[in-house]
Amino acid sequence: MSTTAQSKMTLPVEREIQAAVRGQRELAAFLATGFETQRIQIFDARNEAHQVELPTSALRLLVDILAELADGNAVKVLPVHAELTTQEAADLLNVSRPHLVKLLEEGQLAFHRTGKHRRVKFADLMAYKEKRAVESEQAMALLAQQAQDLGMGYE
Repeated sequence: MSTTAQSKMTLPVEREIQAAVRGQRELAAFLATGFETQRIQIFDARNEAHQVELPTSALRLLVDILAELADGNAVKVLPVHAELTTQEAADLLNVSRPHLVKLLEEGQLAFHRTGKHRRVKFADLMAYKEKRAVESEQAMALLAQQAQDLGMGYE
């Protein structure tokens, strides 16, 4: 992603998945409190404990990350202001790059140019993805209603 450091993404191994399951469960229990920050302990190589104070919002994000790892998924964190290449944006939408470029050129998705290259803001991409999901859900509800109205056996 153009404005973030590239790091190698790998799928978690079984030991990491099990640790993520336990960590998610244990951290989630502390998020119910109304505190703005939480203190956690981290142990160094000599097994000495160090307390770290973190915003509760960061711990919520960590619980979400652990949930994905527990499901065996690789995770990458992007800032909302990140700018993506057309290939990165296409990958996130699970469409081909030429299809994404078509969406850009038709004005369905905002972009800007950096030299001759198109860039898409992550926030704009997620807004488009959400809009597309809502439209898809509405279309499915309409089709289901029509099927029921026509007595097609969907009760």
